Amino acid sequence: MEAKRCRRVVLVSCPFQGHINPLLQLGTILYSKGFSITIVHTQLNSPKASKHPEFDFQAIPEGLSKQDIATGNLVDIILALNERCKIPFQDCLLDMMLKQDSDDEITCVIYDDLMYFSEEVANNLNIPSIILRTSSAASLLSRLAILQLKEEGYIPFPDAMSQDPVPALRTLRFKDLPICEFGAPENFFQLLAHVCDTKTSSAVIWNTMDCLEEPLLIEQQRRQCSIPIFAIGPMHKFAPACSGSLLNEDSSCIDWLDKQVPNSVIYISLGSLASTDEKELAEMAWGLANSNQPFLWVIRPGSIMGSDWIELLPQGFMESVGERGCIVKWAPQREVLAHPSVGGFWTHCGWNSALETISEGVPMICKPYFADQMVTARFVSYVWRIGLQLENQLDRSEIERAVRMVMVDKEGEEIRQRAEELKEKVETCFKKGGSSNNSLNKLVEFMLS
Repeated sequence: MEAKRCRRVVLVSCPFQGHINPLLQLGTILYSKGFSITIVHTQLNSPKASKHPEFDFQAIPEGLSKQDIATGNLVDIILALNERCKIPFQDCLLDMMLKQDSDDEITCVIYDDLMYFSEEVANNLNIPSIILRTSSAASLLSRLAILQLKEEGYIPFPDAMSQDPVPALRTLRFKDLPICEFGAPENFFQLLAHVCDTKTSSAVIWNTMDCLEEPLLIEQQRRQCSIPIFAIGPMHKFAPACSGSLLNEDSSCIDWLDKQVPNSVIYISLGSLASTDEKELAEMAWGLANSNQPFLWVIRPGSIMGSDWIELLPQGFMESVGERGCIVKWAPQREVLAHPSVGGFWTHCGWNSALETISEGVPMICKPYFADQMVTARFVSYVWRIGLQLENQLDRSEIERAVRMVMVDKEGEEIRQRAEELKEKVETCFKKGGSSNNSLNKLVEFMLS
């Protein structure tokens, strides 16, 4: 018989794939520590409750029209969510509080940092709140740097400065800053200011680890706040069975990988939001074909402009690669990255993908598209040196060269060696006595206090 659970934690989810995954992982981790879990989510991109029967799921209306969502303007969508979800969330919490008994009191609200309305609601109801940061410490410091540069009159910065180091964060160049191209600039700066402000929350949870970002976490603590920081990454390693995929995963690619030589396959997936056009698609296709390496390529339906799926692949491409290529709509990524045949990952550098790749010691080819992907790509290629970055417009000869460099050349062997060494450090972090494990135990103590 299951032991009685005596504390309820409410987790507020942001409706994008890269945010849903770590939130569900955190829920799984806290459930394993004896907490009851309620996931509050929008009707937009609601997580699959059937995959998590142990959680209570509460949907709140987000008030977005199909037209709002179709714009793809992430900044305006997130600002609208924060405006329109506040009252439904407050009603949801009040309802839970009316129905709770003394054994099931809400101990705290943990909210994705993009859903900052949650903190104000929790405050109004005298419930402690904790921020969940689903991106890297470097990414938050880059956002703070943007706000500082704006204050000093550097933004918009001239093209001539794009390669110059950022004064407040010299690892990054101006071109690596996650400055958003969507919509009105003032909306972007308004969103940044909200996300960077810890306001009155009790603590911050980070999906990162000391072996990757300790100096940046210390700097973050110094700059921002005196509240506790709990770095408990990589959370997918603490919750290995947890799945939050909004798309159906095609596991047939694992059978294909089983037939390939160890470390021979380049895996390509550009995440759940990025899109490409027919010209870029052709350059990618012929670059992969000309590299002569086996490849597993995720092409998300609708991710190629003007096409439902792969109709716009160049003529003759499929014939030229034959059995050497496998294309799927979506893959079970953690299983793919852990497969012995996979020797490299061409990635958009979303933070979850980066953590999953680092945890398996797989070298990366980085092609970031927007937001914190730029920052992560710079750290992968320049700081940790476990991959290389495609800096220019996609070109088939550059793609061929990058794939061969990572998969075959001597430089790739050196990258692989560093990736393996970093993987070992990560394993030390989440094992018993490691920094992330210790941090998780302190977080549980903190929440029970």
